[in-house]
Parts: sequence; C-alpha cells; structure tokens
Amino acid sequence: MSRFAQVDRKTRETDISVGLELDGSGKAHIDTGIGFFDHMLDGFSRHGLFDLDVKCNGDLNVDCHHSIEDCGIVLGKAIAQAVGDKEGIRRYGYFLLPMDETLVMCAVDLGGRPYLVFDAEFAGEKCGEFDTQMAKEFFYAVSYSACMNLHIKVLYGDNDHHKIEAMFKAFAKALDMATSRDERISGVLSTKGTI
Repeated sequence: MSRFAQVDRKTRETDISVGLELDGSGKAHIDTGIGFFDHMLDGFSRHGLFDLDVKCNGDLNVDCHHSIEDCGIVLGKAIAQAVGDKEGIRRYGYFLLPMDETLVMCAVDLGGRPYLVFDAEFAGEKCGEFDTQMAKEFFYAVSYSACMNLHIKVLYGDNDHHKIEAMFKAFAKALDMATSRDERISGVLSTKGTI
C-alpha cells in the first residue's frame, strides 16, 4: 500500500507543490530557486529513502524567508498525510549523524503533538542564498504542520554548511525510522489507543 501525499499551497508570497512517497528509493526533483536549500532537500530525500518532488515559486526578490518557511509548512502537511492513520508504525525515530567535524542529534515523535526543540548556533549569516537562521524556521514549520515532536541539537561542529546539512540528513534518518512499519505493532503505538 503506497504512502504517498500530494500537497499544493498558493499564497501571495509563494506557490508550492510537494509530492512525497515515504516508501521510496531516494529520488528527488527539487526546484525552490535557492540552491543551498535544494541541496538540503535532496539530501533529506536521498538519506531518508523518500521520493520527493518540490516546486516552489516564491518572492525571492524580498528574501528567502517565505519560500523556506512555506516549503516547511507544505512538507509537514505531506508527511502527515502520507503517514495516514499511523497504524503499525514505530512512531519514534532518532539518529546521530556525523559530518566531518560536526555531530548532530535528531529525535522524532509522530505522536500528534507539535513541538520543536532546536539547539544550534551558526558562525555566519548565510550558506549561499540560504539564511542560516532559516534552518530553525524550516524545522519549526515542518514540526507544527506534521504535528510531530522534533528535537534537533548540534552536539559540536564549526562549519555552518556541515551543521545544516547534518540536520537535514539526521532528520531524514530519524523520520524514516519513525514512519517505518513494525509487524509487532497492532493498531497505533499508544496506551491511549490513538495518536
């Protein structure tokens, strides 16, 4: 049974289309107009083994904020739709991802309660045309739109590119674990009987 979602969202600031297949092979077609962001989303797709199509036309004449935040909103909605009723999934996922001098921890709970804990500092203001402060805004938007509890922490590192890329890849691996099915789980993994 395919776990695919297609979500489109159009505002006066952005026009975004996202297609997400959770049980994919890591194929991506990304075009946001922000090269570094495209690179991050491609890494998310490849390392989570998600098939991901993202097309964003945003007001980049203003800056990158609306495009990145709104892509997070739409991706979060796509994750929630693709996961569906959450029956049989592990719900929790976590990963420690090293990238050169950087080590990033990510933990996910698809329990239906949105929350973001983001612990990272950056040396510079930008990676390419991507404002480094937008990393937090993106993951905040994803966590709230997907109703997931998301914790991301840079344990150590120096290079901003490595820190952000490790975040996206660690998130991909944690999400892949959380959305994976376990035949031992009957219904949803909750003492309440619903998530």
